[in-house]
Amino acid sequence: MTDTTNKIEILLVEDNPGDVVLTMTALKDIKILNNISVAIDGEEALAMLNHESGYEDIPVPDFILLDLNLPKVSGQEVLENIKNDDSLKRIPVCVLTTSSSENDIYKAYGAHANCYITKPVDFHQFKEVVTQLENFWFSLVKLPN
Repeated sequence: MTDTTNKIEILLVEDNPGDVVLTMTALKDIKILNNISVAIDGEEALAMLNHESGYEDIPVPDFILLDLNLPKVSGQEVLENIKNDDSLKRIPVCVLTTSSSENDIYKAYGAHANCYITKPVDFHQFKEVVTQLENFWFSLVKLPN
């Protein structure tokens, strides 16, 4: 389980309100000590990551859950911006999306996504995916400060 002395800062980039609730519920249910910031489109995600006006107090995330299918700025563009920015590129980015397209998978890994997961539709399967993410990224892997 997660070291409870360290709070994990997570940026969830997701435009579907139902998926935001589902993700937050799954994270709450598995008891990850975390702070979750939510960006509802790619433009907002980039503004948060760059601490633009109105987002100065948003903490730099330790981990990013990124949907690909976003309005304004696509998830692929957000990923490319993150991985091309020296101050952000070390943040692990997990693409969590409904797309199972080989082209999307190829492009995401080509832009240095740390992992690519197709979202299950069923809540219990989704919760299992989040549990596995927690076990790997927040318990096993050592994240940079």
